[in-house]
Amino acid sequence: MSDNQADIAPANGKLGILLVGLGAVSTTFVAGVEAIKRDISKPIGSLTQMGTIRLGKRTDNNVPRIKDFVPLADLDDIVFGAWDIFEENAFDAAMNAGVLEKDLLNQVSEQLSSLKPMKAVFSQKYVKRLEGKNVKTGKNKMELAEQLIEDIADFKQENGCDRVVMVWAASTEIFLTPGEIHESVESLEKAMYDDHDDIAPSMIYAYAAIKSGVPFANGAPNLTVDIPALTKLAEDEGVPICGKDFKTGQTLMKTILAPGFKSRMLGLDGWYSTNILGNRDGEVLDDPESFKTKEESKLSVLETILQPDIYPDLYKDFSHVVRINYYPPRGDNKEGWDNIDIFGWLGYKMQIKVDFLCRDSILAAPLVLDLALFLDLAKRANMGGLQEWLSFYFKAPQTPDELYPEHDLFIQLKKLKNTLRHMKGEDLITHLGTEYYDED
Repeated sequence: MSDNQADIAPANGKLGILLVGLGAVSTTFVAGVEAIKRDISKPIGSLTQMGTIRLGKRTDNNVPRIKDFVPLADLDDIVFGAWDIFEENAFDAAMNAGVLEKDLLNQVSEQLSSLKPMKAVFSQKYVKRLEGKNVKTGKNKMELAEQLIEDIADFKQENGCDRVVMVWAASTEIFLTPGEIHESVESLEKAMYDDHDDIAPSMIYAYAAIKSGVPFANGAPNLTVDIPALTKLAEDEGVPICGKDFKTGQTLMKTILAPGFKSRMLGLDGWYSTNILGNRDGEVLDDPESFKTKEESKLSVLETILQPDIYPDLYKDFSHVVRINYYPPRGDNKEGWDNIDIFGWLGYKMQIKVDFLCRDSILAAPLVLDLALFLDLAKRANMGGLQEWLSFYFKAPQTPDELYPEHDLFIQLKKLKNTLRHMKGEDLITHLGTEYYDED
C-alpha cells in the first residue's frame, strides 16, 4: 500500500438524490432501489453494488466488492426528490411509463406515491415536443436558479439529509453551441439576469446545484455543464461534476465492439445504426433540433476509439450513420439495429449484424445509482471539478480542454478502478504481470 491515500470523509447520515425529470428512467431507478432495499430484487447492472476490485497480485486473491472497499452511501440511507413538468407522483409516472410490471410497482407503491415532483424549470423553446403545467415562473433565469437553490435547501432540511447529489434524467434539449456568454462565470450570470436564449434549463439546474455545493451528473447530451463557466465554477466551489449522456443501448455496444475490432487491426468501411423507440425520449428526439444534440453525442464515439488519423489504412473515411425513429408501439423497449461493414486480411469484406432489443430505462437506472454514489464519494474525498474517471457511464464523456475523451469501455473501467485504488492508497494495477516472473 502506498502513502497517497485520500482523506475521505465517512458516508454518515442520509444522502439525498435529486432527480431532474420523473419519467421512465427516474421512476425505474427509484422503484428499483426501493425493491432492492426490500430484497425483492438484485441490483443487476450496478458496478457499485455488484462489482469487485482486485487489490495486489492475482495470486493474493484479494478481490473485495467495490462497496466494501470504498465508503459508499448505503442504499437504506438514500432519500429521493425530483422536479418534473408533470404533477403526477412517482407511482403514477411509473405506471404511465410502462417499464416495470405492475406487481413490482405495487410492492413499493407507498414509497413511490410519496415522491411528488417539485415545479420544474422548463421552456418549450428547448424541448419542443413536451408541454407540462408543473413549471416555475420568474422574471429571469437567475431568479429561477434562486428558486432551485431554495428547493435544494428545503429538501435537505425537510428530509434530514447530510449530503445531496443531483442527476439530470430529463429530456434532450435542442442543440446549442458554446458562445461568449458561456466563457466565464461572470458572463454566464449576466446572461441569466438578461434571460439569454443560450441559457438552457439544464444549465440553470447545474448552476443551482454547484452554487449549493451539490455534485451534478448530466445524463443527457445537452451542453449543460460542458462549458467553461460551469466547469470553472465547479472547480472554485470544489463540487464534482460529470457528463454527458448515459451510455445505455446502441452506444454501449459500440464501445464494446469497436475496441475489439481495433485490437485485432480489423478495418471498418461503415457502421449504420438505426433506433426504434416509442417512449417520451423517442417523442422528444422526433424533433430535429433535439435529435441533432443526440446525434452529435452518438457520432463522436467511433472516431475517438478507432483513431483514423493514426490508422488510415483501416479507418480513414469510414461511413457512420445514426438514425432515430419514433415508433409509439415499441414503448420503452428500444430496438437498436446495426449493420457493420468490416474488412480483414488482404482487404476481404465481412459483415456483422446486431439487433439489440434493449430496455433503455433498465440499462440507465443502475447508471444513475452508480453516478450518485460515486459523485457523493468524490465530494467526500474533496475531488472537485470534472470527474473524468466516471467516463465509463457516458456516451460523450467530458474532458478538460484540448484533451480528447476516452471512449473505449475497457480503458474507462481500468481508469475508474485505478482511481478508486488511488483514493485508498492501494497500488495501481498495470496488468504488466512481470512480478510473477521476477526472480528473487
